[in-house]
Amino acid sequence: MKIIQLSDPHLMALGGYLYGSDPLARLEACLADIGRNHADADLVVISGDLSNDGERAAYAALREALARFVPPCRLMLGNHDDRALFLEMFPEAPAERGFVQSVFDGGDGRLILLDTLDSGHVEGRLCAARLDWLDEKLHEARDRPVFLFMHHPPFRIHMPVLDEVRLADADAFHDNLRRHGNVGHIFAGHVHRLIAGSWRGIPVSTLRSTNHQSALDFSDSWRLGHEPPAYAVIFIDADGVVVHFHDFETGRPEPVKDP
Repeated sequence: MKIIQLSDPHLMALGGYLYGSDPLARLEACLADIGRNHADADLVVISGDLSNDGERAAYAALREALARFVPPCRLMLGNHDDRALFLEMFPEAPAERGFVQSVFDGGDGRLILLDTLDSGHVEGRLCAARLDWLDEKLHEARDRPVFLFMHHPPFRIHMPVLDEVRLADADAFHDNLRRHGNVGHIFAGHVHRLIAGSWRGIPVSTLRSTNHQSALDFSDSWRLGHEPPAYAVIFIDADGVVVHFHDFETGRPEPVKDP
């Protein structure tokens, strides 16, 4: 399977700039790069924070940008999103039990896309209903490998400001995974950094935003990073998982300044 992950576009109302760059222009540049080079992808996943403020105009701009996009695409939610408005604007989006969560079964395993949005909170959460759904989908997979996509990482990245707003109650989530033992990788967004490692024996990775990044700062403050935007090209086969991180061209230089 060839899967593309991009994350955290943080779209504003049309024409709006965020941290000195145009999130819509950057997303369009990312989609164009994927379209030129990876139109053969089995699935493209945008792993949350589709909008910056949950605005109708931002979701409308996203619909328009994706109307010209060829590969199949699944949208996920992050803490900056509005679930009710998203479902109104994207009624065709896969959703189960009132949450924007879905399954994609490919030739080399099952992808499970989780909805970790806890409305009104920056940190993520998987309530009992979502954990029960996850348990059911992991059980259905049985001996097939499973790969999870989620906005909020359940693991610490050792950056205190971001660790405070990761997935809450990660132990309950891990108990669910441990019962089945078939999760081969967790792909997350939210932290706006390229990170790879493992969490309690499960390989993990996170991704830069298509718009702005977090600086590599292990203090108690958050600073804007100046790395280029990126997306991930993921290959999954019987031998395992390989993730390529690709910096894409934004089309024109944009001055990015600290807030």
